[in-house]
Amino acid sequence: MTKPATKTPNSAPSTDDPFLWLEDRTAKQSLDWVHRQNEVTVGELQGDPSYQASFQTALDLMTAEDNIAVGAAIAGHVYNFWQDKTNVLGLWRRTTVASYKTEKPDWETIIDFDQLAAKEGTKWVFGGASRLYPDFNRCLVSMSPDGGDASEMREFDIETESFVEDGFHAPASKSGFSWLDKDTVIVSAAFEESDKTDSGYPRVIKLWKRGTKLENATPIFEAQKEDLAVGAAVEYDGDRRYLILARTLNFFASHIFLRLPSGENKQLPLPDDMTDTAIFRDQLVFGVRSPWTAPDGTVCKPDGLYSLDLAHWVETGALGPVETLFEPAYRVSIAGIARTQDRLFINLMDNVRGKVVVCERRDGRWSLKPVALPENGNVGISHAEHFGSTVSFSFSDFLTPSSIIWSDDNGETLATVKSQPARFDASPLISEQFEARSKDGTMIPYFVVRRRDQKGPVPTLLYGYGGFEVPLLPGYAGVRGRLWLEKGNAYVQACIRGGGEFGPAWHQAALKGNRQNGFDDFAAVAQDVVKRGIATASSLGIQGGSNGGLLTGVSLTQHPELFGAVIIEVPLLDMLRYTELPPGASWMAEYGDPSKLEDAKWLSAYSPYQHVDAGAAYPPVLLTTSTADDRVHPGHARKMAARLQEAGHAKTLFFEETEGGHGGRGDRRPQAAQTAMKYVFLQRALGGVA
Repeated sequence: MTKPATKTPNSAPSTDDPFLWLEDRTAKQSLDWVHRQNEVTVGELQGDPSYQASFQTALDLMTAEDNIAVGAAIAGHVYNFWQDKTNVLGLWRRTTVASYKTEKPDWETIIDFDQLAAKEGTKWVFGGASRLYPDFNRCLVSMSPDGGDASEMREFDIETESFVEDGFHAPASKSGFSWLDKDTVIVSAAFEESDKTDSGYPRVIKLWKRGTKLENATPIFEAQKEDLAVGAAVEYDGDRRYLILARTLNFFASHIFLRLPSGENKQLPLPDDMTDTAIFRDQLVFGVRSPWTAPDGTVCKPDGLYSLDLAHWVETGALGPVETLFEPAYRVSIAGIARTQDRLFINLMDNVRGKVVVCERRDGRWSLKPVALPENGNVGISHAEHFGSTVSFSFSDFLTPSSIIWSDDNGETLATVKSQPARFDASPLISEQFEARSKDGTMIPYFVVRRRDQKGPVPTLLYGYGGFEVPLLPGYAGVRGRLWLEKGNAYVQACIRGGGEFGPAWHQAALKGNRQNGFDDFAAVAQDVVKRGIATASSLGIQGGSNGGLLTGVSLTQHPELFGAVIIEVPLLDMLRYTELPPGASWMAEYGDPSKLEDAKWLSAYSPYQHVDAGAAYPPVLLTTSTADDRVHPGHARKMAARLQEAGHAKTLFFEETEGGHGGRGDRRPQAAQTAMKYVFLQRALGGVA
């Protein structure tokens, strides 16, 4: 069959929108449509003979009792959140550091969320806890009633394993909470409309005293309505306590203030686009997203780390000299920093492979040395004990199961204390890294995992993201191994521009009006995979979620001839209305503002929803979303599915999970079911062994 001509990003989009009614998240008409769609999709995919075995495999692996219990040490205990088949909503628990290192730690349950759900009639999803310094026994626990980002907060006592009667308690919202002291909570408030930014996030920071009503908390800091959010944190550095207030202008720019004992909020005279910050030994460590010249003439460059004497600035108001802690290097970027009491750790990505460097500060100078961790994989800092000397690291790659490497002495002595068993037979597989030349000549790295003896094209899944400085790194996935790779299929992971694989410049190359670069990168990788004989266009499927769902949606409408199947998960797709669907306005620094003529031009050039073409030969499509997703509105996926089906693309399937938020938090069974359906969809569309 002759392929249709590629749809160019400059073709005129359709502007009419007959499916606005699907944006009403919980209206009966919308939900009736959702239920009808779900019935068709479930009938087709769960009715496939291979589904039940795939579901059971996915569930078994997601809830396996020998999965690694990843934990963080605080004051002699390691804390962990755990889910398995018995503990569906999960256990928040702890054990001693010594016990954690054993094969079968002796866990003490702090909160059993299944028991709590049975008692209260709400399927609470654990969202984390802020613990009170210095004993860490009092907590502010966040719990979502539906798996979304909005959470209820309650004060909890770990020693008595009970919520504190008449303690701090706040209703579900997108507010943030942290301790100032045992009788004062810092509230980043997003309860009333007056408290919220246009994006629906906290706009006002308040101090809430024990025994008073939340509505009477004292405001101490405000942002503008058009800002993204405010945030607050208390940082301890030796004998000093810093109350840090942030006015976040957008995803990539903030004004940082310190609240002084006098009650003054004093802004740090540093660039708005600071990143990777930490306070260590009176030094403020920071990076920048764009070059900045400090008052003393020091040129700070992206992908480097710098420091200044914060205590000196607080006391004198003078910024003082800026020191270079880490020099930028080609294709080396900073993945994150963390500190123990005595050391600072820098997590690096060197050509998309992980490394960690440990830093000390003595006699006013920095010294750096590498931590002796495995190479050529994804190395991360699992935790660093701020008030102690324990630190742990994770290691994995596409074919090596995850492990936890532990140190009780600031990274000097290392021991592997946890290793996940192999979930699939990796012996016949090989992991390779290639590069594809994008439309503008930029070389785009990508990884391929496939059989070493592959003779010809096989069903291949290409995954991408490409946004918000988020890198895609090599990682072990047992479900993918069992349900895809073991069947002789291949997996490809593209490191396209827009992500964070090579630092801020790699991200900025696909920002706003440059977004098409990232889409071109993804298409170039797809073409290169076919050119190398790994797949054919008809045996190549693509998958992406959230911003990656936008990527796969654009790929569908711009290059339908390149793919045999498309999975679009929790996506943005209507880029001309995304700011109208909360919290879409928070992403304008990434995509642009559709209310501005110049921005609307580039957004309308690629917005998938407006570019659905009744005459195009689209491959089979599966769109997924969640009713409770309060990060990316389900209206995007709903409307896209409806428009595709109206345009005659009968091979469009839609599935909406009715609980769980953007990341599908909560019960693992629906997650396993959706995962199994996606692999069934791919096998049916691309061929190969079911």
